[in-house]
Amino acid sequence: MIAIYQTLALILDVVFFIMLAHIIMSWLISFQVLNLHQQLVGQIWTGLNRVLEPIYTPIRRVLPDTRPLDLAPLVAFIAVISLRDFILPAILLG
Repeated sequence: MIAIYQTLALILDVVFFIMLAHIIMSWLISFQVLNLHQQLVGQIWTGLNRVLEPIYTPIRRVLPDTRPLDLAPLVAFIAVISLRDFILPAILLG
């Protein structure tokens, strides 16, 4: 049971840090600190979007349309934190 917990916790930790990098990078792009026309920045941004879009798309379908502000990353980030810190330990260890 501990092996399952540790594996799921590791997966959620990886998803947490990928989402954190995506959120910080989106802020840096919005404030024009990073430029998407730079090849490395564009490749990293495209890669992060491809990895996270399957997580964000179902959330966007449920949430109301707040066009200038995308709340799907925030909802997904809170869900990952909740799963990692509260739900997973309660289910597998409790």
